[in-house]
Amino acid sequence: MRRLLATLMAATAAVLAAASPAAAATPSHWRPTVGLTWQMQFSGKLDTSIQAQVYDIDGADSTRAQVAALHKAGRKVVCYVDAGSYENWRTDAAKFPAAVRGKALDGWPGEQWLDVRNWAALRPILAARFADCAAKGFDAVDPDNMDGYSNDSGFPLTAADQLTFNRRVADLAHSLGLAVGLKNDLDQVKALQPAFDFAVNESCRQYAECGQLTPFITAGKPVFHVEYSAAQCPTPATLRFSNIRKRVNLDAYRAAC
Repeated sequence: MRRLLATLMAATAAVLAAASPAAAATPSHWRPTVGLTWQMQFSGKLDTSIQAQVYDIDGADSTRAQVAALHKAGRKVVCYVDAGSYENWRTDAAKFPAAVRGKALDGWPGEQWLDVRNWAALRPILAARFADCAAKGFDAVDPDNMDGYSNDSGFPLTAADQLTFNRRVADLAHSLGLAVGLKNDLDQVKALQPAFDFAVNESCRQYAECGQLTPFITAGKPVFHVEYSAAQCPTPATLRFSNIRKRVNLDAYRAAC
């Protein structure tokens, strides 16, 4: 009798757990591999003819139809989203409280660093942006400016603050079935690699920093790398990065690197 009662209780608990939203499995997401070719375009008319396996395009400025067209051509599509800074031209700019907006990003008019410690304020905004990426059919997100702690942000951000924020961003993307890339933040690559599916890097060759990204390659995850000067191309073949060269305005132009 005791054995039967225990069996019934266990079965009931299993049914309740399966019905609980908290017990719902995280949606599966794309897991890119080392060596994929890629294209990154954030300005001008989208050119879908580039022979690249992965496209990184602006999420807000792109349409579901464009993502579908890239999928039809056999591409995976990454949704660029600014996560660590405020941009005054975005349609959701008014949702950012003044208290989370810090100093301006040097060289980027209209952008300000965010206080990434204030997850309560930032989470709903980022969740809405990521959900829009998912609704448009994107496979992944490329959250930018994930290194405010190492810049003059206007806030006393620490490395620990940045680790917490970056991991929260990765978890949020995964909860929506999206892969997620780590943008720059090279000093924390070793700690963050397990939480991310790939890396996106600008100019590591120019600044002699490429070696810091090798934990991604070792883990079988690609490093999508771009340089803006022919003099800095390519990275050593032994690094196995996915290299391209672009113009700074990030239009459709793409060259081997």
